[in-house]
Amino acid sequence: MFQVFAGVWALLLGVVLIMLGNGMHFTLIGLRGGIESFSAAELAIVTSAYFVGFLSGARYAPKLIRRVGHVRVFAALGSFMSAGLISFPLLAEPWAWTLLRLLIGFCMSGIYVAAESWLNDAATNETRGKLLSAYMIAQTVGIIGAQGLLTLGDAGTSVLFIGASILVSISFAPILLSVAAAPVVQVTRPMGLRALFSGSPLGTVGIFLLGTVYATQSGMGAVFGTQIGMSASQIALFIAMLFAGALVLQYPIGWLSDQMDRRKLVFAAACLGAAACALGFVTGGALWPLMAAAFLAGGVTTPLYALLLAYTNDYLSAEDMPAASGGLVFTFGLGAIVGPLATGWAMEALGPSAFWLVLATTFGAIALYALYRMTRRAIVPVDETQSYLAVVPTASAVAVEAAGAWAAEQAEQAEAERETEARADDAASDETPPPTAP
Repeated sequence: MFQVFAGVWALLLGVVLIMLGNGMHFTLIGLRGGIESFSAAELAIVTSAYFVGFLSGARYAPKLIRRVGHVRVFAALGSFMSAGLISFPLLAEPWAWTLLRLLIGFCMSGIYVAAESWLNDAATNETRGKLLSAYMIAQTVGIIGAQGLLTLGDAGTSVLFIGASILVSISFAPILLSVAAAPVVQVTRPMGLRALFSGSPLGTVGIFLLGTVYATQSGMGAVFGTQIGMSASQIALFIAMLFAGALVLQYPIGWLSDQMDRRKLVFAAACLGAAACALGFVTGGALWPLMAAAFLAGGVTTPLYALLLAYTNDYLSAEDMPAASGGLVFTFGLGAIVGPLATGWAMEALGPSAFWLVLATTFGAIALYALYRMTRRAIVPVDETQSYLAVVPTASAVAVEAAGAWAAEQAEQAEAERETEARADDAASDETPPPTAP
């Protein structure tokens, strides 16, 4: 195990530092936006701008890397992101924040592409699953840790924004000083939405709806907390619980995913998410019930993402998986753009509690569509399904494609093992002497 991580520890450390800075800024938008008296609708536009930039970066970053190289793109995007983070308190206007979030989303997407390319290049068929899992854990731990850092300063000043900028700036040192070779970036052209829907209606619709859920939770959660009068430390804890739940529930949901009809598990997880959001809606602002609701609602969101990816791969050939992965990442991004806008409008019209109402409705829609799809397509036998890998929604198409390739390799190995066992059983039965007559 030590040898597996010896060559990538600096990369994982850099990812944690990047996520500390990025996670701080996500929550800071809601905190400082409340101080600046931005409306929920304005902050929704600011939130959605990040995901517009992220989708743009996913498309153009590989082209930039092929043109000028990993190191230059990585360093340039890091510099722009660091400058963007420190500019928020200097330009406290909704239009300026929208442009800055667009820039940061583009930069983060490119940074993910470069980092994940290095990680995938360092992996072998035997170590790819472990390294991708470690990478996903590093991302989640960084986001959770960022919420703790928010308690060390005042969102009304520039201190926390400066801190986030510093973390992003220093995160590139361990990565750039330790990475030796620059791998070739190969991102498959995403599968079209029509072909993707034809191959897996539940995967396509579910991923789109889940994109609205994830962006609402991560982008509008702090806005909700600000509007109901939570303190900065309580808001930080609230956001941390959204992601802590994913760390706890990822493994059990992943284990169940390989044991049963994945549509039933999608239905159950979505129902749990809807119930958790209903709890948040009726709490009346009570602190610990809100934390429990955040833990459960956030806890099923990330596993559902990986679950829907695995379910989609169950109906595809190994050759189609990379293109489908890119299509699903794009579909998720579209949902992430729509989600905050819909939630911001609802919160303006109905009040802060509409945050939970929109989430509950979306989870309910995922559950109902999964139930419907159970009546339209036969179940895939468990021994023929693709392996589940804990991919997080923040990963780029590079990591998602690598996870799909790993799952395909695992499926091929399992099939080969079954064929070997079947041949051995046949050989054993042929060698068994017939029973002698009495």
